[in-house]
Amino acid sequence: MLIPILQAQTAVEKFTADSLQAKTAATLETLKNTEPNVLLQNLGQQALHFGLKVIAALAIYLIGAWLIKKVTKIVSRAFERKGSDAALASFVKSLVSITLWVLLIIITVGALGVNTTSLAALLAAGGMAIGMALSGTVQNFAGGIMLLVFKPVKAGDFIEAQGFTGTVTEINITSTKLTTLDNRVIFIPNGALASGNINNFSVNPLRRVDININVAYGTDVENAKQTILEIIKSNPDVIDSATPGAADPFVAILNLKESTVEFVTRTWTTAEKYWDVFFWINENLYDQLPKRGIEFSFPHVDVTVKN
Repeated sequence: MLIPILQAQTAVEKFTADSLQAKTAATLETLKNTEPNVLLQNLGQQALHFGLKVIAALAIYLIGAWLIKKVTKIVSRAFERKGSDAALASFVKSLVSITLWVLLIIITVGALGVNTTSLAALLAAGGMAIGMALSGTVQNFAGGIMLLVFKPVKAGDFIEAQGFTGTVTEINITSTKLTTLDNRVIFIPNGALASGNINNFSVNPLRRVDININVAYGTDVENAKQTILEIIKSNPDVIDSATPGAADPFVAILNLKESTVEFVTRTWTTAEKYWDVFFWINENLYDQLPKRGIEFSFPHVDVTVKN
């Protein structure tokens, strides 16, 4: 089985060598029969013609690159004037830029005398092959369109998705850029983001702060509730039922555990002040409750010693 294959390969190599030899001989024969002055004139004309093509292609490329920069700037400014979503502006800008660069490359190659029809067919075949190989990228591109159409997130939103929490700073063609609280930059694929769960903390202007407090058994319930409410209401960022969508601060017993009485507190504030209120309530409850005679509970064991 191997011998016929080697024989066929040898035959192909011999045929190729013979063809090259024949073409070389024909070229040398043409050069021999052509007068030197005519030959030099033809070569000069061909070199001049090709040089003009190169200059034209270079000019087209430089002008096209300049126009692409101008167009992308115009698109960016148009979105800024309309006050559009920054994520949408970034996505459209990237899409326009990539499309124009592909067209510029095709036009530049065509200016060199290359058959652009064959090039377009080659690009189409290559695009199909690349699309099959990069099916995940195509999915991310579709996910980016879904995000921009249905807008579950936008630039500036504070979200939790795919195990990460942070602020959305950019949505491009294939991924979403997330900046975490400790200033790390996370790139989440749009396909996973569009098809997964998104916890968006910025959609509603108001948020409720829930904090649980464990106090010791024997604590006076009404006194504890009133004291906790007084502490919470002393924060100027806490809002009540006078604000549409909010409710008055609430305190109640949530659970009676083995060694603690668990109170739940529910406080409303604006989304921007959520963490400020959260940390402030924790710090002030820890500082002021013991001063007002309310003890925190902790695991302990009562031991009775018999004589």
